[in-house]
Amino acid sequence: MALSPQDRKHFRVIGHHLKPILIFGGNGLTEGFIEELDKRLEDHELIKVKVNAETREDKAAIVEALCEAGQAELVQRIGNVALLYRAAKKPSPKLSNLLRFANS
Repeated sequence: MALSPQDRKHFRVIGHHLKPILIFGGNGLTEGFIEELDKRLEDHELIKVKVNAETREDKAAIVEALCEAGQAELVQRIGNVALLYRAAKKPSPKLSNLLRFANS
């Protein structure tokens, strides 16, 4: 599912105020990290992930791998932080960043 430019802009507005809830470190893309990514995307729909890598190419490759593993769309990547989106099957009004900040 490709995001429209209007959706990307709206998600960037919401994501501006979010803090990274996952940090991708030196352990690599483990099964546990993928499970946590999947759970966070299902709960929050729109999340920030901090990627610790040395080069831009490494960061870009890691973010691409995260999107594939979590079946998510990359909304924006600035420096070490990527904003990822995946629609939840049953969004929770208390957890979903899209529902909580719908009027932003």
